[in-house]
Amino acid sequence: MLRTLDLRGQSLTPAELLAAVPRATAARSEALATAARLVDDVATRGEEALREQAEQFDGVAGHDIRVPAEHLDDALDQLDPAVREALERAIDRVRAASAVQVPPPTTTTLAPGALVHQRWQPVRRVGVYVPGGKAVYPSSVVMNVVPAQAAGVEQIALASPPQRAEGGRVHPVILAAAKLLGVTEVYAMGGAGAVGAFAYGAASLGLDPVDVVTGPGNNFVAAAKRAVAGRVGTDSEAGATEILIVADDTADPRLVAADLISQAEHDEQASAVLVTSSSALADAVQAEVTVMAAQTLHAQRIAVSLTGPQSAIVLVDDLDAAVDFSNAYAPEHLELHLADPMPHKFVHAGALFVGPHSPVSLGDYLAGSNHVLPTGGQARYAAGLSASTFLRPQQVIEYDRDALAEVADAIVALATAEVLPAHGEAVRARFTA
Repeated sequence: MLRTLDLRGQSLTPAELLAAVPRATAARSEALATAARLVDDVATRGEEALREQAEQFDGVAGHDIRVPAEHLDDALDQLDPAVREALERAIDRVRAASAVQVPPPTTTTLAPGALVHQRWQPVRRVGVYVPGGKAVYPSSVVMNVVPAQAAGVEQIALASPPQRAEGGRVHPVILAAAKLLGVTEVYAMGGAGAVGAFAYGAASLGLDPVDVVTGPGNNFVAAAKRAVAGRVGTDSEAGATEILIVADDTADPRLVAADLISQAEHDEQASAVLVTSSSALADAVQAEVTVMAAQTLHAQRIAVSLTGPQSAIVLVDDLDAAVDFSNAYAPEHLELHLADPMPHKFVHAGALFVGPHSPVSLGDYLAGSNHVLPTGGQARYAAGLSASTFLRPQQVIEYDRDALAEVADAIVALATAEVLPAHGEAVRARFTA
């Protein structure tokens, strides 16, 4: 089912490794053009465009785009007690892990009377996107809202696609999760259009533009974030999900196969990659995947994902080559099924899951870590969602007269060198009658 990419016996440069990484690049390129068009339409026509997109992509019309308060109340009242308990446990764990991500304010004293204060200011308003297409993600409500609350964000708006099966309402479990967290501004809108609405606002809905847009989604949602970048802040482009597993001959092929399948279940564009130096393990995983994938609820979706160009079993010479490949790939999720995991060597990944008892599914729900992570190789330079996503480091400069006098001549010298004399004069003015 999974194609095999044999890199053994090759000494690849960093550029060649990047070129060898299996990705569905065509899907991402197409998504960017489409997402930009949908965002522009919402920016121009607001609610009218959102309704047309809902009818085209979600099959609903005439629904309440701004969710009435009673929908939230009804959803929480009707929530399965077991699901409520699981959500509350997830909230508690993510809140504890997010709280430590908020740095304390500090003050640096450079000289008597020369102070630089460092503080972390939350953004005022955030738009959270929660997917609702092929699956329902109340866990993503938790993963987005809790870090924003930990950071001190005052206003949180949430959007999720209207569900045809629910008469155009947002899925009730998503609404219940929002209500549990005290989020009352919720919109039934999905995809790139929802990202556009957050960025530009929609006056007829009472939707004001936000400062930051966060949340996972498919490639169109990720591309829409790129389309609005610069107008608003965004988290990393969390597009179609990825799992890369590095495993040796001590790994259990059944567990490796189960974890590859678990991510392929998300979407036809999901990426599932195994990197190993063991041909025996590769063959065993291939056999397990073939049997196990056919028995799952979403067997057809999984088959498309696993046979796509973005998924593969990659054979390498040794662990060092596996490390190099993984760091070039920079996966959203990286699992290490190794006798000696050495996680310090795997520097490019959205999140690392070490050992056979740390599956990605744990991180999706109850590890306490965040599951909104960079995809498409962005883990080389971008981080997963956290409280810091909603914080801006801000410096406050406080000098007294003597402290300014001590550096005045140096300021004048530099201002003169840069041919900006008024800069120096602004300092001198404080010492002349």
